[in-house]
Order: sequence, then structure tokens, then C-alpha cells
Amino acid sequence: MPSSSLPSKMSKIQASGVRAQIRELLASSQEKKRNFVETVELQIGLKNYDPQRDKRFSGTVKLPHVPRPRMSLCILADQADVDRAKLIQLEFMTVEDLKKLNKNKKLVKKLAKKYDAFLSSDALIKQIPRLLGPGLSKAGKFPTPVSRAEDLEKKVTEVKSTIKFQLKKVLCLGVAIGHVDMTEDQLTANIMLAVNFLISLLKKNWQNVKSLHVKSTMGKPQRLY
Repeated sequence: MPSSSLPSKMSKIQASGVRAQIRELLASSQEKKRNFVETVELQIGLKNYDPQRDKRFSGTVKLPHVPRPRMSLCILADQADVDRAKLIQLEFMTVEDLKKLNKNKKLVKKLAKKYDAFLSSDALIKQIPRLLGPGLSKAGKFPTPVSRAEDLEKKVTEVKSTIKFQLKKVLCLGVAIGHVDMTEDQLTANIMLAVNFLISLLKKNWQNVKSLHVKSTMGKPQRLY
């Protein structure tokens, strides 16, 4: 959605300002080239919020450009999806594999740690709690269902493009919105969408925002707001 059609309460940051900060962030990451691709994180400070009393918000939004291409995924798959996963070299686990974990909390926790996110065949999604207990939900990694009709590769891209804002007990949040190999345009588009979505989740919109920064893994924070 172009910023011009957003209500005025949405437009506290302008794309041009964001782009200038991104340019600086990318330039300094080029100067000190690391031997890995740095992630770019959006860091949010909130105010006028009481996490104990106020309703804690949670929301997911799909960004236009994949922020974490190397995100590790696994599909909990029935036989048809095992075949589909093999075609696109997606890691998978079958019902038999899950049964072997025997609802062992340590093993389920280890599984949750091993991957950034999970998919699951539609047909299996209801069985997951029975097979694994609450471990994946507790880790905030309950699988995203995928149906027969959906293109599995597209679904993987969708999951990799989706970020989650969730208020827990503290008033600061951080989400990965890109990486330093992306272009200025791609990062700016991701940030504008992420920020506008975040504002829509907040009770008093911009009045709840204390600060916004972008930061690459090893770089210094650049202030957006």
C-alpha cells in the first residue's frame, strides 16, 4: 500500500528517510565485510504499554522480499508430501520419525531448536499435539499447514517471508527484516511494510512507539524514529 493512502497517523517515517539510513547501514557493512551475510534487524522500543495489564499483541505479516533466505525448515509430512519435499530438497520427518521421539520432552525441544520453522501436511496437523505433546507450540514453532493444492516451494518462500511481532514481558522487540546482500529498495520496502503493520497492532498506534532502529548483525544501530 503506498504511503500516500495511509492515514496520517501511519506516516511518521518516510521511505526517503529509511532509505538514507539503509544506505549508511549497507555502506558500513561493505567497509567491514564479514565472512557471513549479516542479518538486518528492526529494533522497536515501546512506551505507554504495561505488558502485565495491557493485552499482549501478536501478529504475522508477509514481507515483499524474503528476509531470511537461509532459514531452516522441516515439513512433518505424510507420504505424498515426503515425495514433494524430496523434489525441492526440503528436509522432512514422517509420522514414524515423530513417533520415535516418544513425546520425550528433551527430544522434542531438540527438534524445535534444530529448525527455524516447521510446515505440516494438512492431514497431519491435528495429530501433532498427540505425537509430540506441546513442545513445538511452547517454542512458538507450531507448524504451518500446507494442503495438497498448494505449491510446496511457494509455501516455503511464504514462511521464509513471514515475520512475527509478539509482545512478551519486555517493551523491546527485534525482528529480522532482511540481510546485507539485499538492495536498498528491497530493505526499504520490507521495513516500511513491517513498521506500518506493527503500528496497526498497537493500541495507540504511534503513541506507543518510543524508538525504531535498524541494525545489521555486527553494525551499529541506525535510528529511524
